[in-house]
Amino acid sequence: MPEQQSIVFSLFLIFTGAALVATLALYARQALIMGYIVLGIALGPWGLAWVADTGLITDIAQVGIIFLLFLLGLTLSPRKLALLLGETTLVTLITSVVFCAAGWLIARAFGFSTAESLLAGVAAMFSSTILGIKLLPTTVLHHRRTGEVIISVLLLQDMIAIIVMLVLHGMGSSGGELINTILLDIGSLLLALPAMIGIAYVLERQVLLRLLQKFDRVQEFVFLLALAWCLGIAQLAHTLGLSYEIGAFIAGITVATSPIALFIAESLKPLRDFFLVLFFFALGASLNLDIVRQVVWPALALGFSLLALKPLVYRLAFGSVAETSDLAWETGWRLGQMSEFSLLITFLALHNPYIGNEVVFMIQLATLITFMGSSTIIVLNYPTPVAVSDRLRRD
Repeated sequence: MPEQQSIVFSLFLIFTGAALVATLALYARQALIMGYIVLGIALGPWGLAWVADTGLITDIAQVGIIFLLFLLGLTLSPRKLALLLGETTLVTLITSVVFCAAGWLIARAFGFSTAESLLAGVAAMFSSTILGIKLLPTTVLHHRRTGEVIISVLLLQDMIAIIVMLVLHGMGSSGGELINTILLDIGSLLLALPAMIGIAYVLERQVLLRLLQKFDRVQEFVFLLALAWCLGIAQLAHTLGLSYEIGAFIAGITVATSPIALFIAESLKPLRDFFLVLFFFALGASLNLDIVRQVVWPALALGFSLLALKPLVYRLAFGSVAETSDLAWETGWRLGQMSEFSLLITFLALHNPYIGNEVVFMIQLATLITFMGSSTIIVLNYPTPVAVSDRLRRD
């Protein structure tokens, strides 16, 4: 295998480059995440092509998202989660409809078909779980109303995204088979989710807790057991037709009330950050610059429109349910981007004969624009673990 194609050489380029762009970003008072994305564009197949196998990097980076959702689950007890979801369901549904309509209108204005415009609208509905949680300080995530609201909205959006992906999967059929396939997939989801929760709960009580109680003094064993639990439940969820991310979140929720949860969360943070650097690099590297040039104007329109619209809509929505003005604005800015689910949904839609490549890459570029713009706004104005200002840096 040529040296430039080896995983070791690719990781050397990615993390050496990431250290360099992080240094430059800090001096320039810019968000580190934006530097990782730009690095991916520069070194990926459509730039210098020094890292050509982005598929492998993307698969590895997926682990970072799994760990992120696992750590999120560790911070929430099941009772608290149920309360949060009940409080934000209506707001999430209303705002999703508004963002879908905005995305649809912008795509139609640039001449995309009805089906392609609907895809753009659906992609515009979601905010990024990765950015939303990674840029929340631990104190906000665990102990403040802002963190609770953001988490509940993101979880509800993730469930909506899974349903959308099931619908797209069913659209491979035709006629009456289409409706039957979609209903069967959604029915399977409704059965798989409680089954998944039940299995995880039983395994946690009968296996995991007993092992932790017996060997909790051996930190290496606790670390390995946490990894096995997270990835094992994630794989089980995938086998049952759910996503890896939902499985990882359930794995975290089931351990949240355990005294060992805090140790597990602190132990896995460096591992999570390692994989998330790969995720943002892969995001930039996957951008096809040849096709992007053809859709740059609609992508700019969609991206910047959502950066302006989402904070305002969330501000009005949360203000209408008696949240404070400061919380409503901060929540809006922190949720003011598109999502990694937006990218996944568009790639699934490529199998649909009514969807062209142009709209997929338009949505991909718009997502990158919102990632970069939103992360910069948040880092410069709100407390984050990666703030360039000492006044705003919190963890």
